[in-house]
Amino acid sequence: MAEHTFNEPRIALNRIYTRMGDAGETRLAGGQKIAKHDLRIECYGTVDELNAFIGVARTTAEALSGDSAPLSWLAAILKRVQHELFNLGSILATLPEDVHPKQPRVTDAEVEQLEREIDAANDQLQPLRSFVLPGGSRLDAELHVCRTVCRRAERILVRLAGEQEIPGEALRYVNRLSDALFVWSRWANHVLGTAETLWEPNAAASGK
Repeated sequence: MAEHTFNEPRIALNRIYTRMGDAGETRLAGGQKIAKHDLRIECYGTVDELNAFIGVARTTAEALSGDSAPLSWLAAILKRVQHELFNLGSILATLPEDVHPKQPRVTDAEVEQLEREIDAANDQLQPLRSFVLPGGSRLDAELHVCRTVCRRAERILVRLAGEQEIPGEALRYVNRLSDALFVWSRWANHVLGTAETLWEPNAAASGK
């Protein structure tokens, strides 16, 4: 797996408010002023939202780790993913012409690592015979929330890629992460010994 050394952050957050947002504007990493409803802002804002929800799931996994040692493995992965999402946000907040060679980003190394972790978890699971509903356990439900937010981030990223230059690794990473979150949600129930909630079409009010 290729290794990359990125620049460390060089920021000093002495003041939190700038009043620029009062006019509905913000700045990209390169200093360009841009409207807050711009698709690029929507894209990395959704990645930030995903990061927050993954933080919730990581906290749950850490709290359960004492009762289920394998969940320590998942908690560590989720923490790493949070760092990777921040790296992704760094690139999305930067126009291609302003990207520094050592600027944090996601690479194919992150994509390949997710694939290995998907396979490792999926190898422990029974094949699905129906779609699953979120909620077998709290951790399962939280990971499904992460999955749906990740899918939304992916849809916005695809739209952005249709209008502007976006690294291919960014698209591959978000796509693979949504798959990973689905597998991890099932795996969490497996580790916790909780039955999955399978979709039953006739369990609806109109069903027999």
